[in-house]
Amino acid sequence: MIEHKYYVYILSNRKDGVLYIGVTNNLEKRVSEHKNKRYKTSFSARYNVDKLVYYEEFQWIQEALKREKVLKKWKREWKIELVVNNNPNWYDLSLEW
Repeated sequence: MIEHKYYVYILSNRKDGVLYIGVTNNLEKRVSEHKNKRYKTSFSARYNVDKLVYYEEFQWIQEALKREKVLKKWKREWKIELVVNNNPNWYDLSLEW
């Protein structure tokens, strides 16, 4: 059986800064693309959003897409609370790779 992994992630440019929510099946590669500004005119490139501050893992893409939609509809304060509850110092989680 093939193992599926999908991720919903939140990037920021600094503590309490700009937030970006995305979904991917390769978190390391996708975060690297954000850090290297692969898409020069993208939102994350324009606002220097490249610090991975939160992520969730899912087995199925449908679950990940559903969660991404939910998070994007949340109020900003709820998103910040989610990050703070899991990563109080807004540490760049990708630095551990």
